Amino acid sequence: MARTILTAALIVLLNVLVGCHGVDSGRSQLLPTQIRSARVIKMDVGSETDIIEEMAINRQVYRQCLALLVEHYTKAGNNMKLRWAKKELAALDTIPQYNYIIEAITAGPNLRASTMIPEAELMYMEAVRLEKQAKGLLIIYDENRLRLALDKYTQLIRKHPTSDKIDDAAFKAGGIHEYFGDYTIAALYYERAYQWDPDTIYPARFKAAYIWDKRLAIRRADALENYQEVLKRGGLSKQRKEFIEERIMKLTQSDRSSE
Repeated sequence: MARTILTAALIVLLNVLVGCHGVDSGRSQLLPTQIRSARVIKMDVGSETDIIEEMAINRQVYRQCLALLVEHYTKAGNNMKLRWAKKELAALDTIPQYNYIIEAITAGPNLRASTMIPEAELMYMEAVRLEKQAKGLLIIYDENRLRLALDKYTQLIRKHPTSDKIDDAAFKAGGIHEYFGDYTIAALYYERAYQWDPDTIYPARFKAAYIWDKRLAIRRADALENYQEVLKRGGLSKQRKEFIEERIMKLTQSDRSSE
């Protein structure tokens, strides 16, 4: 009896699994993994930037070609292939696509926030607007809009490297990276903010120090130096002052014990 029930259950499960794929799903037409990766296309690229730019172009070409197939099969009335093309096109939106260029690295530490540039001012205002819209009044942020704001901040740095807004943009970019938990990148942007403007109005030194000290536990000497600089500059709340004094003491003791 038990064997009969088990057999029946397996048959039902098999039918369900087969039914999930549907008729003419194209499963037999999926390219084998070996064929997908077998062809090597020669490209005249050398640097990381060249490779990333080439990849971005090909991403767009791939998407456009699938959209053309959807249009073609729609007109031709080929519903079977239309389903395949639509499914592949929809799958592109579920594949992670990273921005491999980190503007803070590309720009380097030697920029100076010095010149009032009207276009940069407008870009900064637009980025701030997008960030505010992303946060709104809710606890849950609109993360896609946050990424749009981040893109606008980094565009400002790339297009207007002498603008007096680059330290503002770097600090804001650092905050967005920190929200997403990308602490290494966040600390780098905070560091750029005070490198590009040593007198920046933002607590960039403290933020960088805190990440190195508490989030990543790296660059403790740099964290200590930043804490000391923040303390020397003053203007701190009682709570932050006490926290920094405690961390300076702990980091100093740690350095002595390792000698």
